Amino acid sequence: MTYDVIVIGAGPAGLAAATQAAQLGPRVALLDEQPNAGGQIYRDVDRASQTRGDILGRDFTHGLTLTQALANSGATHLRGAVVWSIENEYDVLYTQNGRAQRISAPHIILATGAIERPMPITGWTLPGVMTAGAGQILLKQSGIVAQDAVLVGSGPLLYLLATQMIRAGTPPQAMIETQTTRDFIQAPSHYMGALRGWRYLAKGLGMLRAIKRAGVQRYSSAQDIEITGDTRATGVRFRANGRSKTIQCKTVYLHHGVVPNTQIARSLDIPHVWDETQGCFAPKCDDWGQTQRDGIFIAGDSAGIGGAKAAEIAGRLCALKIAQSMGRLSDQDAMRHAAPLLRQRDRERAARPFLDRAYPPYAPALLPPDDTIICRCEEVTAGKIRDYARMGCLGPNQAKAFGRAGMGPCQGRYCGLTVTQILANENNQTPDDTGYYHIRPPLKPVTLGELALMDTDPEINKGPNT
Repeated sequence: MTYDVIVIGAGPAGLAAATQAAQLGPRVALLDEQPNAGGQIYRDVDRASQTRGDILGRDFTHGLTLTQALANSGATHLRGAVVWSIENEYDVLYTQNGRAQRISAPHIILATGAIERPMPITGWTLPGVMTAGAGQILLKQSGIVAQDAVLVGSGPLLYLLATQMIRAGTPPQAMIETQTTRDFIQAPSHYMGALRGWRYLAKGLGMLRAIKRAGVQRYSSAQDIEITGDTRATGVRFRANGRSKTIQCKTVYLHHGVVPNTQIARSLDIPHVWDETQGCFAPKCDDWGQTQRDGIFIAGDSAGIGGAKAAEIAGRLCALKIAQSMGRLSDQDAMRHAAPLLRQRDRERAARPFLDRAYPPYAPALLPPDDTIICRCEEVTAGKIRDYARMGCLGPNQAKAFGRAGMGPCQGRYCGLTVTQILANENNQTPDDTGYYHIRPPLKPVTLGELALMDTDPEINKGPNT
């Protein structure tokens, strides 16, 4: 089946891109792994009850405007479609309903969003430990909130999750935060940008007030954080304000930022550069989201972390540029539509440098102690990566040969940045010089049975299942 535009990912960027493109005339297919549109930010927003919507807040229910617009746009929404390769320039291979399928388009928008930055600390692999994002999935999708949970790390998402837990009637037991007063003091150069993004600051202050009213204990400048327990998490041990403390709990939510999900872009050999501010790699693309590979666009957090509203705007910009290249919009009309979007995007991004500086990642989790597992799939420790460096290993791809780091089911999604940073530090190189894993298909697991069914049924390519 051939389309004019294929969008991969149904979060804010993908929803906006698919809707905008379809409204301008091109035939559009939107592929997403989940059964319902929304991505992580607006997960299951169409199914959320009024009560759950009140718990998750207005920013969450805003997703209804995007999912409803998609439903009325004429775009084809392929649900439960797991993309595992893009080949022959613009053939997208995916699995849906137990069989592999193929569709094509001359324009592809990657809207794969972000993933949480792994926080490898002692005990992070124990049962009962999960990311803050996973905690949000439980709340959004199933209405489940852990009792007496402890939130650990830094960043606005911790405040959001804590606030949502409070609204659900199950506040966290405590928040152990790693940002310091010095981090805020060193961020004055970004204050003007923060003031331009005053709405985000106002939301943050509102969440902090709600957390204080709920009596949630907060510990800042935390160091030496360890999760205790043998067979499962039993508590968190740490130092704050010069004192050691242990909080008993069965659930720990970890978070210290999100990073672009670049797996598909990497598999297409799109150039990436190290973003020192956000401490991650990001793909090279222009203001429209266009990459150096003709016809491939990247929208939203997968091009650099900017937040849901900025992602939505980026999706629309990609669609406008594609419509312009197809002759659906004149150059003048494309710029007329884009100008207010570009101004709005700048406003949405204004506070980001301040947030990045004020809430940096937890440094000991970027360069963990030797005995800390960093590759959960293959149980490779930070010490092993340092051993490989001493043996002459210069980059992550060599590390695969030395000890299988990055060769498990996640294909390096969660250990890749840590491996790069450890090797760069040990070899006195920059992350750009050290590089990242070569990503090859299949990007997600696909069975021989699914491949065997590919193209064998003439009905498959008459039209996709929606």
